[in-house]
Amino acid sequence: MKKYYLYEMKGMFLQIFSIIIFIVMGLLTYFLCDFKITYNDFILIFLLMLPYLILHEILHSISYVVNGASFKNITYEVHIEKGILCCLCKQNINKRNILISLITPFIIIGVITYIIGIILNNSILISLSIINISGCSGDLVMFFDFLRLNDFEYSEYDNPMAFGIYTKNDLSKKEMFGLRNIGSTNKLEIKDLKKIKVSKLSIGFFIVYYLTGIMNLLLIR
Repeated sequence: MKKYYLYEMKGMFLQIFSIIIFIVMGLLTYFLCDFKITYNDFILIFLLMLPYLILHEILHSISYVVNGASFKNITYEVHIEKGILCCLCKQNINKRNILISLITPFIIIGVITYIIGIILNNSILISLSIINISGCSGDLVMFFDFLRLNDFEYSEYDNPMAFGIYTKNDLSKKEMFGLRNIGSTNKLEIKDLKKIKVSKLSIGFFIVYYLTGIMNLLLIR
């Protein structure tokens, strides 16, 4: 009988993995090009970083829809206070869909833009690409875990920190790299389909964040 096995990310593990990726990419960049960053570059990276990470989530959603998901079941959430910036696909999708969706931002605005940045010796593009690649730690963990699974469907639900794997196979004792099994259920809780949800604290953070960046940009002119 099929049911949903619920998983969440191991937060500390992903943070460490992300830092390791960042360091490795920094060292690689050091050997590949003459990387120099000015204060003006730093401010531009500061201003562009959030839109770049939002683009990451938009690419996830585009991949979901292109590979068969319904756009009405795609939601976006921002909760800075919880470290959440995510796109949720609240319906069952197949293995091919979730694998493509997980890897798309990593390839398009990570690997490809990094290579372009190296060729052009563009410190801003290189930096944004590295930030995105290191931020893909969770996507990469899930991608390689799901490669090892067969006969399953994937779905997210009203808990932005977790997801469900729908399968007839017993996953209750299966070890998943970087993921924690938090139980199982016959039905996921999917009631909240509000397209975009941004917490009040996140709105305040964005205002302060961009005012700070713009003020610094004006001061150096």
